[in-house]
Formats: sequence, structure tokens, C-alpha cells
Amino acid sequence: MRARVAITAAALACLASWLPGTAQEWSFPGISNEAFNKMPPGGPAPVRQLTGLWDAGAAGIGGQGQAAARDAARAPFTPLGQQMFARNKPGNGANAASVAENNDPLNTLGDPSGFPRIVNYELRTIQIVETPGQVLMLFSFNKTWRSIWTDGRQLPREPDPRWFGYSIGRWEDDYTFVIETNGLDDRTWLDNNGHPHSTALKVTERYRRVNLNTLELTVIVDDPLVYTKPWLTRDKLPLKRLPDNTDVIEQIYAASEAQAYQDTIASQTKP
Repeated sequence: MRARVAITAAALACLASWLPGTAQEWSFPGISNEAFNKMPPGGPAPVRQLTGLWDAGAAGIGGQGQAAARDAARAPFTPLGQQMFARNKPGNGANAASVAENNDPLNTLGDPSGFPRIVNYELRTIQIVETPGQVLMLFSFNKTWRSIWTDGRQLPREPDPRWFGYSIGRWEDDYTFVIETNGLDDRTWLDNNGHPHSTALKVTERYRRVNLNTLELTVIVDDPLVYTKPWLTRDKLPLKRLPDNTDVIEQIYAASEAQAYQDTIASQTKP
């Protein structure tokens, strides 16, 4: 996977595009730490409104922050969960294995990251679009999307597992949008640290609009087969609003690239 460009001309130009009259930019790689920290509040939060381009900066990549990573390392496993966790050999993160042992389905097979991994790890620029009856989330990483239904339907009782599950959303108050998701494929991991889940997993997200330019994300995972209690994977992670005319870089981790990695790198490290 390509590393995020820390501070680039494109990133600085995109920051400048908050000002009127700036030129268009292509393939924006993600907001820099400098731009993220300098983002002004921009005024009060609009009521019941999430539409826009959002970026979590460096904190969105590579999993959780330090405190959350410590909590993840102490994940409340059931005996089954501990067995599943022991089988997973991530290529990076706190529990990284050697290149030869790595069995991460994302970077060794090119499988979809799935949900909730896409918000726990590689949370790069996302675009949120509100339509009658649903909210769409368009992710720059792997150029994929989620549909969150807001038409009053309930989650399916016996869902067929899907990479990104089934999601419904509602406004808890004028500034907090809550999403519930179930029916998740157990081939995916929760994060880049190899934390597993079963098809019994349920995920709750809270997106709180703090001000015009800031959105906070909290994620709670609840899988009674793998974990003895629900736990936080994101705790009020701030996302900042990008200009609406931002063209986001394509970030697709293709199966052919995964195979090339196996052929040219991983295969050379095996005994």
C-alpha cells in the first residue's frame, strides 16, 4: 500500500482552496498534519447534516491511537476469540509477524478490507452523501462505498454475511448520527492488528458534528462469540472537512499487486 504523503504541494494547495479563486487540483493524497491542525472550526455545526468530504489525517491510518491500541491489545477475548486471534498473523501493527508468516487477507490476497476495518484502519478521505432514504459513504481507500438506510427499516434477523454488512442509521439528536451494522463476513479482520470477529458481530458508529469543519467518530464492536464484552475501536476520532471540489487520489489495493508482493517479496523470505 502506498504511504500517505505527509506534506505535499497538492496538500498545501488543497488547504489553500478554502480561499476563493484558487485553481483546481487533482489526486489529493490526504490532508497533512499541518493542515489538519490548522483547520479552523468554521462556525457552528449545521443541524442534521453530514454531507461533505472528510479526512481523519494521520490518525485515520494504521489503526487506533496509543490509548486505543493498548485497549485493543487487551481485547476481552473469549476462549474461541483467543484461538482465532492466535491464527492471524498481520504484516504490521502491534502484533506484526514476519513477512513469511503474514496471512492478512487484505495485503496477501487482495480481499476487500470490509467493515469495520475500513474505519478502524486505512480511514482515509471519505465522502458522505445524504439522499432520501439512505446515507452513502464513499471511501477513497479501495474506492468502495457503504449504504446506510434511513427509511425506517430494521436490521435483518438472519442476514447473509457480506463484506460491508447491512447498515441502518438514525439521528440521535440534531448533531449525532448513529449507525448500526450486522451481517458481517467473518473472513475480514477488525483492524490491522489481526483482531478477528464472527458473523455475530454488531457494530455501532456515532458521527457527531462538533462544528462546521469537524466530525467526531466513535466505533463500538460487540461480538459475544469472540469478545466477552463490547469495546471501543475508535473514541471520538476527529475528521476535518475538505473543500467540496477536492479530487481524491485513487487508492486501490488490487489482487494483482497482492500476487506481485507474494512473488517478489514474501516468497524470498520463506525457508
